[in-house]
Amino acid sequence: MNNALRFMLATLLFISGCASTPKATFYTLTPQTPQAHPDARSPIAVAITIGNVSVPDLVDRPQLVTRVDATTVSIDEFARWADPLKSQVRRVLTTDLALQFPGALVSGSPQNADLAMTFLVSLDIQSFESVPGDSASIAVLWSVRTPKGKSASGYRLVREPTSGAGDDALVAAHSRALAAVSADIATAIRSNLQP
Repeated sequence: MNNALRFMLATLLFISGCASTPKATFYTLTPQTPQAHPDARSPIAVAITIGNVSVPDLVDRPQLVTRVDATTVSIDEFARWADPLKSQVRRVLTTDLALQFPGALVSGSPQNADLAMTFLVSLDIQSFESVPGDSASIAVLWSVRTPKGKSASGYRLVREPTSGAGDDALVAAHSRALAAVSADIATAIRSNLQP
């Protein structure tokens, strides 16, 4: 085989290999419509800012990380978060709380928050587990600092079953789990709105 033929064959193999590369899919967490709360219809003049959000290093990456068994995970190069997971959690929590408190000023940016007038929310997500075809679960330690300097905190472990076998079902289950945490935080804020 001469060199020109070898080069053409290698080029064809390279091109055919590139043509079969799977296309990446990008996922986003989504806000959830909260269950109706008795005072959710009347606008509340309150400011809420999302402060620190931390996620485990294991899942703090562009790829979706799924649990294979107790000691093994799978990192899927072709199933990715559309933006960093911390950013998505912050965005979803901000929107979930805005839906809980119509008329409130809810911000995901703590830099300009006036702490004397703002409920400051922090989240430490201690686990963010994804089991394909089964469930998504999160364990969250959260805290709320009130404008008066008081604080409330809580821990929530939420396991949401998936509605199917695909990654989209896992991401939807994580969104529902975050909504449950948002509801706990909203309850803590409401209890501190009382005179």
